[in-house]
Amino acid sequence: MQKNIAVIKGDGIGPEIVTEAMKVLDKVAEKYGHQFTYQEVLMGVCAYRATGVPLPQETIDICKKSDSVLLGAVGGAVGDAEIAALPGHLRPEAGLLGIRNELGVYANIRPSKLFKPLAGACPLKEYITENGLDLVIVRELIGGAYFGKREIITNDKGEKAAYDTIIYSVSEIERLVRTGFEMAKKRRNKVTLVDKANVLESSRLWREVSERIAKEYPEVEFTCMLVDNCAMQLVRNPGQFDVIVTENMFGDILSDEASMITGSIGMIPSASLGATKCGLYEPIHGSAPDIAGQNKANPVATILSAAMMLRYAFDLDTEADAVERAVETVLEKGYRTVDIKDEGCTVVGCTEMGDLICAEI
Repeated sequence: MQKNIAVIKGDGIGPEIVTEAMKVLDKVAEKYGHQFTYQEVLMGVCAYRATGVPLPQETIDICKKSDSVLLGAVGGAVGDAEIAALPGHLRPEAGLLGIRNELGVYANIRPSKLFKPLAGACPLKEYITENGLDLVIVRELIGGAYFGKREIITNDKGEKAAYDTIIYSVSEIERLVRTGFEMAKKRRNKVTLVDKANVLESSRLWREVSERIAKEYPEVEFTCMLVDNCAMQLVRNPGQFDVIVTENMFGDILSDEASMITGSIGMIPSASLGATKCGLYEPIHGSAPDIAGQNKANPVATILSAAMMLRYAFDLDTEADAVERAVETVLEKGYRTVDIKDEGCTVVGCTEMGDLICAEI
């Protein structure tokens, strides 16, 4: 198999972690007889400084022509006055929102799995996690408050004010909810819709549409949960969840919470999928500019994102399984990056972790 992959290394630790993911993909290609070619493009702070915009048209065009897109992370350093002073449409995060919209990737798949070797890194008590932790958050990605109408205004008291609008159509909700139900059929047949239907009209529409679609999947258990309760339940009893389906902003917040109960945000991959096979694969963590270039970053989330690419973009389940097994084997042997270190482990750097995972494939 030959596939063309657009690579956005991005900012901060992005270049380091993506380099390790590419190393793993090359090892997979060598072992299983594939050919992956890469074309690097700019996005984020690096793109702004090179071109004056966070998402150049060239990046959009190359990504759309590729079979898939591998992304590291974007974002400037805390205290970077130049970036902090930029208007919203020129900030690095605007590039991320823009590429998601351009690719039409409306479903963000964020698995949160506690690897057994990392049980000690989980901040929850052992009796809570003893039965394991393996859930998926299916987050709507190109709608809601992040894409709705927004404006800074002067109110009737003469004060500066601002608003952001949450807006969803029935079709936007339907496609995301169906993605969640289809995923649940391949897992443990349970979907939890998370909303704020006691307050928000948009959430009431989510609930109405979801309850209708749930009738098409009688084999899948369906429940609804308010977002504040879900935030509590994720630390009280995360094992109750299989597939969580939710809107953009709620999913953004809850998936970061879910990532930390697995030991480290550096362990969580994601896949952003749309109507075509060309998805966007990235770790959920940020650019961590404070440790950039120090060989301290954890590349596992990016490597697992590459495994999701193999599975969802290229239908290479065997190869994806091999990468995931390699990660778990390395952890079982006691190797850790600094963010997941524990007593008795062997601490390794970003490059070494990539090498160890390649050696196990």
